[in-house]
Amino acid sequence: MQNIDVVFTKIEPELLTDNFIHVIGNEWLLITAGNTEKFNTMTASWGAVGVFWNKPVAICFIRPTRYTFNFVNTHDVFTLSFFTENERDILNFCGTQSGKNVDKISATGLIPVATEHDGMTFEQSRLCIECRKIYCDDLNPENFLMPDADKRIYPKKDYHRMYIGEILNCYTKR
Repeated sequence: MQNIDVVFTKIEPELLTDNFIHVIGNEWLLITAGNTEKFNTMTASWGAVGVFWNKPVAICFIRPTRYTFNFVNTHDVFTLSFFTENERDILNFCGTQSGKNVDKISATGLIPVATEHDGMTFEQSRLCIECRKIYCDDLNPENFLMPDADKRIYPKKDYHRMYIGEILNCYTKR
C-alpha cells in the first residue's frame, strides 16, 4: 500500500477550486469507509461541500441497503474520492456491483492508499476529501417538500442517511 504523502499533496479545503455541483452530479465520486484490513467503496452522485457549524464539511447520502452503509456507520472517518473521465469504468462498476458479492478493488484495479486519519482512498483518484463524521440523520418522508420525491426516488422506502463530515484533509494528485 502506498504512503499518502508519496501519491498526494495536502491542501487546505479553502483552496479547492472544483465546481462540486458539476463534479458530484456528473463526474461522480467514490465514498469509502473502513480501515486497511477491511473497507468498502461505492459510487455516489449526490452530495455537497460547504460550511456547517463553522467548519468545512462534505455531505454524503447512503441508502441503508448499500453494503458501504455499515462501514460508514461503524467508522469515524470516510473519504470522498474524485477521478478523471479515464476512470469512468471504475465508477460504473463500483456503482453497479456490491462489495458483498465481489472484490471491487481486484476487479477494477484500484490501488488503495491509507489517509492520515485511517481513511482509505485510491492512487488513481485526482482528489480525496477525508472527513470525520460530525452529524448524521435519516431522511424522513414527512419532511419532503417535493410532492413526488417519495414516490419517484423511494419506491422501496429505502430512505438515505445523510452524513455530514468535517473535512480533515484534502489531497490532490502530485
